[in-house]
Amino acid sequence: MRLKLCLLLFVLLVSCQNSEDVYMSPELNEFPSIQGNNLNKEKKVVPDDFVDKNLVVIVAFQQWHQSLVDESILLLEDNGLGETLNIIEVPTIRKSTKLNEMYLDGVMRAGIRDDRIRNRTITAYLDKDQFRKDLDIPNEDTIYWFLVAKDTKNIIARGYGVISQKELDLISSF
Repeated sequence: MRLKLCLLLFVLLVSCQNSEDVYMSPELNEFPSIQGNNLNKEKKVVPDDFVDKNLVVIVAFQQWHQSLVDESILLLEDNGLGETLNIIEVPTIRKSTKLNEMYLDGVMRAGIRDDRIRNRTITAYLDKDQFRKDLDIPNEDTIYWFLVAKDTKNIIARGYGVISQKELDLISSF
């Protein structure tokens, strides 16, 4: 009985806590440092952990954005940019309780079996309004993508919606 009570208290304590706020505001035209976990449960800081080559960050706000993300990544990879760029997707979710975050991570992990996709998907639980403000994202109606220069946080190109052929040419030029 005492063990059950202790376990219940632990679960309640964990579920009532907010996540750590590890989000930092960027300087002008810089991608902010955001912490999350990839779907293999590894802590990652975007863009700091991806500086060995230029980085494409695709930010999604809604579950239905996944098809837009997939289409953009497929275009990049089909054109050989998966070899020359780091490509990640960052589902952004409003900060919640740790228990809720663990549940959502588990649901996403269960839906994705491909280890390569799990590695490149970094879920960020953050203050979405501040994140959007810092990156000048007007709304959550579509995905947004950012090309961040190697060894920096500098945004060298950006766009929204599925990456077009013209935008692919721009990304390839860097």
